[in-house]
Amino acid sequence: MNKITTYFSESYKELVEKVTWPTWAQLQQSTLIVLVATILITAIVGLMDFASSSLLKVIYNLGK
Repeated sequence: MNKITTYFSESYKELVEKVTWPTWAQLQQSTLIVLVATILITAIVGLMDFASSSLLKVIYNLGK
């Protein structure tokens, strides 16, 4: 039981004293970058899906 207490005590000390937390401005900037990248990648994948779907419909209709 002593090892568990020591582990949590040292983990808390590390989080409080050694970890460098981002500022509010840095956090907002990082969030914005992730949001823009997510929207961009989603749009690219959606466009690729639409293009491949359209191409396959044309190919399938050639066989009729």
